[in-house]
Amino acid sequence: MADNSWDKCVEEAVNVLESRQVLRSLRPICISSQKYEEMARSRGDEGDEYEVFDGMRHWDRTSVEVSVSIPTFQKWLHDEPSNGEEGFSGDALGEGGKERFKKLLLFSGNDYLGLSSHPTIANAAASAVQEYGMGPKGSALICGYTNYHRLLESSLAELKKKEDCLVCPTGFAANMAAMVAIGSVSSLLAASGKPLENEKVAIFSDALNHASIIDGIRLAERQGNVEVFVYRHCDMYHLNSLLSSCKMKRKVVVTDSLFSMDGDFAPMEELSQLRKKHGFLLAIDDAHGTFVCGENGGGVAEQFNCEADVDLCVGTLSKAAGCHGGFIACSKKWKQLIQSRGRSFIFSTAIPVPMAAAAYAAVVVARKEGWRRKTIWERVKEFEALSGVQISSPIISLVVGNQAKALQGSRYLLKSGFHVMAIRPPTVPPNSCRLRVTLSATHTTEDVKKLITALSSCLEFRNIAHIPSSLSPKL
Repeated sequence: MADNSWDKCVEEAVNVLESRQVLRSLRPICISSQKYEEMARSRGDEGDEYEVFDGMRHWDRTSVEVSVSIPTFQKWLHDEPSNGEEGFSGDALGEGGKERFKKLLLFSGNDYLGLSSHPTIANAAASAVQEYGMGPKGSALICGYTNYHRLLESSLAELKKKEDCLVCPTGFAANMAAMVAIGSVSSLLAASGKPLENEKVAIFSDALNHASIIDGIRLAERQGNVEVFVYRHCDMYHLNSLLSSCKMKRKVVVTDSLFSMDGDFAPMEELSQLRKKHGFLLAIDDAHGTFVCGENGGGVAEQFNCEADVDLCVGTLSKAAGCHGGFIACSKKWKQLIQSRGRSFIFSTAIPVPMAAAAYAAVVVARKEGWRRKTIWERVKEFEALSGVQISSPIISLVVGNQAKALQGSRYLLKSGFHVMAIRPPTVPPNSCRLRVTLSATHTTEDVKKLITALSSCLEFRNIAHIPSSLSPKL
């Protein structure tokens, strides 16, 4: 299939929707104000009205310093089931009604840049709340889409170097919408309305892709629109073999860009080469790479200099952006198709206006405070040097084997003051249980040293199954 064949397919699919009068449109509700006008102007003047800082401040530490109630702490130590109520009940109080808490240093979150506690982002949300409350409530296609959402989409499209962008309620919803919309191409273009086997879309999915990708593919498969091929994790020889033997014309390769449980990168350069050879559509989930990787925070594709080879880039605003929501950066035609056929987008309430305002501020801050990206990669180098474990990203997967070992390690770290989770089946395969450590720009060198000391007391670094560093980006 020629490189531009997918462009023709999606254009034809959009034309079919238009002819059937079911092509959906976004009509932004304008809730303009002086504050919004300032935000809109910021796209042309580098966001000068947003206050940014040249280094860590005291508020940054709140993104990695947390507390749990003593009853919660005790239940966690004994791996007892909980519905969360003990942290808010009377047994959280000590003598004289004084609250009892255990302070922990968070090494398990996804707030890679520490932006969740940034005052500029908080102020953007607060200003919007004071002026609009939560804003119009409804799906984006009804009344939930405003000029704030549009401004956020434009900034994300610019970040990802794409024509346009569609903001979704969550990253999970974004992947679901993208996969279902991709599958809909086959039914829209089928002569009989129901695609024959050779008219279906062939989706090639990495074995370790995120659950949201898998669920989206399953829904498209259930609708009878796609044929699914799973290739071994990051195995380009296997992928090439599957692509070469597949006789279906419409092919899609979908992969996480930075894998959330293993911390390794998809082989982007090899994927780009295979795309040129086979002419497939390339979709990536850049949830963990956006704002973290690349000189400008454009993500893994920017890091590996292959942005032009990525057709659909799914991302989230709930990780390095420190906010909430998801997005799909793509062409204008793909956006039209997804907003008309992506069920998880169509039938969900749009993110509130204050969150759209906060996320836009996060895009500006993440771009301007480049020291945060530099700092997190310094922490990665420090962890590798101190532990001797080869790692390639801020996601560090310390595979210890069975569940008992993982739980024992997590409990020891908890007692030592570190919030590190044991990851067990069904999240990971049996006998690959692990301690998942994530680094943040708001961790200090001293934090990393203390964590390494604690880890050294509960596991042998030389026995850790690690991810090869050959896929590490050039730092």
